Amino acid sequence: MNLLDANTRNTKSKGEVRSLRLNGNVPGIIYGGTDQNEKVSVLKKTLKFLIDKENFLSNIITLNLDGKPQNVLPREITYNVVSDEPTHIDFLRVVPGVKIRIEVPVRFINHEKSPGLKRGGVLNIVRRRIELKCPSEMIPEAITIDLDGIEIGESFKISSIKLEEGVTPTIMGRDFVIATLAAPTVMKEPEKPAETAEEADPAADGKDATSTADGDKKEGEEKKAPEEKK
Repeated sequence: MNLLDANTRNTKSKGEVRSLRLNGNVPGIIYGGTDQNEKVSVLKKTLKFLIDKENFLSNIITLNLDGKPQNVLPREITYNVVSDEPTHIDFLRVVPGVKIRIEVPVRFINHEKSPGLKRGGVLNIVRRRIELKCPSEMIPEAITIDLDGIEIGESFKISSIKLEEGVTPTIMGRDFVIATLAAPTVMKEPEKPAETAEEADPAADGKDATSTADGDKKEGEEKKAPEEKK
């Protein structure tokens, strides 16, 4: 579980919040449960490091607030439209037994053990993330799909995924597809066009050209004949 230091903030104006950001901090808020909302600030450098990690928004982190740890779930991050730097973050308190909706990434393992992939099959991923409804203390890091032994033509549906008790997909009533292993697609080269009779017999062109030249020569000789009699 990731750890993030935080401090209580008492900012009351936009100027104070701006000053907080200029000093390398990001304002945030903790909400949820029966406790009141808490205004906090976290070090931007540390926050950016955690954001760059995979699945930051679907992992519970321990927020060390003024020396007192509490588990929270990052829910929403606001970014500056110009610099793309984080400017605000919301944290949801993790309250045991309370169910939340959250998107969890799909992870595939053992690609090298799939006979279908070895024969050139293509893994078509229909859903890279799946929204789940689960207790906040039981959020899975990912939905893992094992490709070991998978052949071309096989598919993975939500019914084939083993979820922990109390964890359910938000899409109910249909067995939706997560991924399929499809046959390889081979591009067929276009056929070479057939040659015409003229292209196939270049000698015929030469013959016709010679005959034409000879005809022009004879015609010229006939025109000159009357002048020679004078």
